[in-house]
Amino acid sequence: MSQRLFLDIETIPASEEARETLEKLHAKKNRGTEDFEEYMAKTSFDGAFGRILCIGYAVDDDETDVLYNEENEKETLRQFWELAKNTDVFAGHNVMDFDLRFIYQRSIVNNVVPSVDLSFARYRNYPIYDTMREWAKWGSNNIGLEHLALALGIPTPKDGGIDGSQVWDFYKHGKIQEVLDYCKRDVETTRAVFKRMVFED
Repeated sequence: MSQRLFLDIETIPASEEARETLEKLHAKKNRGTEDFEEYMAKTSFDGAFGRILCIGYAVDDDETDVLYNEENEKETLRQFWELAKNTDVFAGHNVMDFDLRFIYQRSIVNNVVPSVDLSFARYRNYPIYDTMREWAKWGSNNIGLEHLALALGIPTPKDGGIDGSQVWDFYKHGKIQEVLDYCKRDVETTRAVFKRMVFED
C-alpha cells in the first residue's frame, strides 16, 4: 500500500553567523537600494541562507506532528529524510516550488543525504502532489492555501491567530509552540484540501 506524506515547513532568516557574508552580497546586489535588515529578513525564502525552523507532517490519516530541534536544523532534516524514505506521494501546497525545494537545498548546505531522489518534473502529480499547482492545472493563477480552503468550506490554519508572515516575529519573542501548532494546522488543512481534490472525502 502506498504511503502519502503531507507536509509544510516554516522558515526563518539566516543566522547571525552568515551576516558578514550577506553584507557582502547585499552590497554587490543592491547598491544601497534596499535596507540590509530587510534584505536579511527575506533570506527566510532563500534555501542558501535561510533556515528551516520546523517541518509539519502527517503520514496518511495519522495525527499531524512536527519535527523541531532547537538550533539544530541538521537533525530536523535527518529526521525528515528518515520519515520520507518509505513515501510514495509527497503532498503539500506550493510544496514543489518552495517546501521540498527548500528542504533539498538546506540538506545540501547541512550535508544531510536525502533518502529519496525526488523528481521535480512539472505537469504531473506523482510523486509530488502540489495542491496549488493541481488546482490551477499548472496555469499561472496561483492561489493561497487559505483562499482555497475557504472556497472548499475547510477550516483554515490562519484561524489560530498567526500566519506565515508572522513566524519570524513569533520566533524572536519565544512563541515557538504557537508556530509549531500553526505548522500542524497547515498540514491538516492541506490534507483536507488534497482529499477534496482527489474526491476522497
